[in-house]
Amino acid sequence: MTIPTTRWMALAICGCLLCSCGQRTTSNLSAAPKATSPVTGQVLVDGQPAQRLSVTCHDVNRLDKQNVPRPVGLTGEDGKIEFSSYQKADGVPQGEYVLTFTWGEWDDYWKKFSGPDRLKGRYADPQKSTFRLTVKDRGPTDLGTIELSTE
Repeated sequence: MTIPTTRWMALAICGCLLCSCGQRTTSNLSAAPKATSPVTGQVLVDGQPAQRLSVTCHDVNRLDKQNVPRPVGLTGEDGKIEFSSYQKADGVPQGEYVLTFTWGEWDDYWKKFSGPDRLKGRYADPQKSTFRLTVKDRGPTDLGTIELSTE
């Protein structure tokens, strides 16, 4: 029994694709991770600690186009933020950031947010956000208490 030519071609293409998946070229290698600093703070919504609220840092200057981390914070039960840039809880690189906030339903299985934003999108646009963060050096930075509203 012989395999039709189209199947051989499909198998050959799949084989080539599989072989190339793990290769990296010098053009797609990213620079070494930047040093990070701890950033602390607390988020309250309507006066109460907001659990599992997502805080995203957007680099204001966008100077480093190749190695741009997007630090993200996730609040705990007490509303306190823990930021991650390259790995869990490693902090935020030096720079100036605008902060955005979203608060969906946390899916433990997929480890991501789903559903509507309980903040109704009012804090999700980096162009409109008035919340700023400046990380100057490797020392800790305190955001203090950030108060948001669902109304």
